[in-house]
Amino acid sequence: MTLPIAGLGLTGCSPNTSNRYLEGNFAPVLAESTVTSLDVTGIIPGELAGRFVRNGPNPDDDPGGSRYHWFVGRGMVHGVRLDAGGAMWYRNRYVASPSGQTPNTSVIGHAGKTLAIVESGGLPVELDYDLTSVNDELKMGGGFSAHPQLDPDTGELHAICYDWAALRDHVRYVVIDAAGVLKSETKIALPGMTMIHNMSITQHYAVIYDLPVTLSFLALGTGSSFPFRWNDEYEARIGLLPRDGEDRDIIWSSVKPNYAYHPMNAYEDSEGRVVIDVVRYDKMFESDTNGPFGDSLPRLDRWTINPVSQTVSEEIVDERPLEFPRCHPDLNGKPYRFGYSVAAQYDGFPAIYKHDVQKGVATQFSFNSGQHGAEPVFIPGESARSEDDGFLMTYVYDTNRDASDLAIFDAQDLERGPVATVHLPVRVPYGFHGNWIPDHSESAATA
Repeated sequence: MTLPIAGLGLTGCSPNTSNRYLEGNFAPVLAESTVTSLDVTGIIPGELAGRFVRNGPNPDDDPGGSRYHWFVGRGMVHGVRLDAGGAMWYRNRYVASPSGQTPNTSVIGHAGKTLAIVESGGLPVELDYDLTSVNDELKMGGGFSAHPQLDPDTGELHAICYDWAALRDHVRYVVIDAAGVLKSETKIALPGMTMIHNMSITQHYAVIYDLPVTLSFLALGTGSSFPFRWNDEYEARIGLLPRDGEDRDIIWSSVKPNYAYHPMNAYEDSEGRVVIDVVRYDKMFESDTNGPFGDSLPRLDRWTINPVSQTVSEEIVDERPLEFPRCHPDLNGKPYRFGYSVAAQYDGFPAIYKHDVQKGVATQFSFNSGQHGAEPVFIPGESARSEDDGFLMTYVYDTNRDASDLAIFDAQDLERGPVATVHLPVRVPYGFHGNWIPDHSESAATA
């Protein structure tokens, strides 16, 4: 998440001491590459025609040593193009618009455009098919979000947008229409400037995660490159904003103190309750101010909100540490059965999980020793007959050869392992988000 701290003269530089987010596969890659001859193990499904793209921070100058924060640095997009059962190319490119925007958190397809995106005031940047930055002159209303939610019925994007340097006392709920143009904007007043990384949609609501990681003026004043900290005094709460409502219509409900970056999905049940499956941390940025995994490891919880009583029941779905959840994109905001995530340890991501949230069970594929996965993206099959009929894609880093692969799984048979692996000659560093953008698709937003 690129934050506009440099403009304040606060670079956060320090002596070049140890920082795990600058080591191993967390470390940046310094060269842009184009590779058109790629080795493949297995058989790439012939129906897969498009690009698997991923964006993440890749600092290209002195990142600040021990004070470097994993969320800071120029964006770099990595992509593999598949077509007719072949791997046509791998490319990685820095994100850099003519005006200097360099969003570093996700990349989506919407309205026929490929967009690199980030939160906290940064503008989306359009990329061409070969991942070169084109411009940031879009009609999306200014600073955006790292996690817009696609409504599969309308083709609209919904996002909660914060900007600590400009807004301070409120965030913006924006709706971008299927043509990529700002349709509506609602201001939401907050008691503090929280780091709202994500949101959810259901049939009737936009879900706001107002959780106790807030702007710290102490961190800002001492030159932190990422000035958000855990705040024991801030109430953790979830807001249900009617999708056609205003700030005054929000239904707020308190939850136990926690922080959450990523919901797997949210929906309304037959009794009108809002059910949210979410990856939650007990604390965030209290002692580990360089990244997310030092204070607590995340687990998958279910929050069920009663809008009438404004109460929340909380239960553990999977207590194993995991992150980067996804579900079938056509079921975003709707009842669903299957979700997918990656096992999260302090030093890597050793397995992929498939969750049956209706039965409360999960299967997994564990990578070989020295291999670590990333966010698993679900791609529905062309002639799918069931919710999990499709493919999972993820980048896999192999410490043994210090390079990465693109792994393609049959989502119905995860334990079998990849049906195809595209071997890359370079590393794809850990973090953060991406999508499969089919050549025929108008939209492939984060779900």
